[in-house]
Amino acid sequence: MIRIIPAIDILNGKCVRLKKGDFSTSKIYNDNALEVAQLFESHGIRRLHMVDLDGAKKGAMKNLASLKDIARYTGLFVDYSGGIRSENDVLQALTEGANQVAIGSLAVEKPDEFEYILKTYKPERIILSADFQDRKIKTHGWLKDQDADLFDFVANWVDKGLKYMIATDIEMDGMLQGVNQDIYKELKSAFPTLNIIASGGFTRWEEIDILEEIGIFGLIIGKAIYEELISLEELAKRIRNAR
Repeated sequence: MIRIIPAIDILNGKCVRLKKGDFSTSKIYNDNALEVAQLFESHGIRRLHMVDLDGAKKGAMKNLASLKDIARYTGLFVDYSGGIRSENDVLQALTEGANQVAIGSLAVEKPDEFEYILKTYKPERIILSADFQDRKIKTHGWLKDQDADLFDFVANWVDKGLKYMIATDIEMDGMLQGVNQDIYKELKSAFPTLNIIASGGFTRWEEIDILEEIGIFGLIIGKAIYEELISLEELAKRIRNAR
């Protein structure tokens, strides 16, 4: 069964959503991240994707207090991303309650350090954030282009023991136009042993079934929940039926 993973993106302490990662398009949905996390948990959600947008933009984690609260007052399995630029950041995020950390910019700019982290910590605790647009990697909160092909980038880390990856299609993120099924099919075919988490554009229930058939490990859902295109009640029912 594919894992359903709602997202909480935090900017200036508030839960927001962006379009294609553009900070100028931010829309506030709630002032309290913990309240949103508890609402998800009350509907049977088990996992949470938490994005520190302030950290991603500034290059230093800024929302660890929210992470700590969510870890303390919920039983959610949390992966945390945004502003993780060193091994010390990884350790700090894990100490504050993250079950996994998702790393993108560091893997591009300091590959030796990322390789050390991958080998030092359990592979189950480290996720590669492969954020891409037109098959090219972007970093620093998607503000910086990198001359790195998506498939070459991922292949390098799979060869070095990577087990988990979030592949975010920036072109689709926050647009509510559907998931780019073809790219995830390609990725799963190229990296059959990798636990791939799809992100960007989810709109319809049918997409969950398609990604599950492909063999995708998890699906991050954000705006479709916040804009009430799908209800948490429907989501809870689907989760119950899958058990």
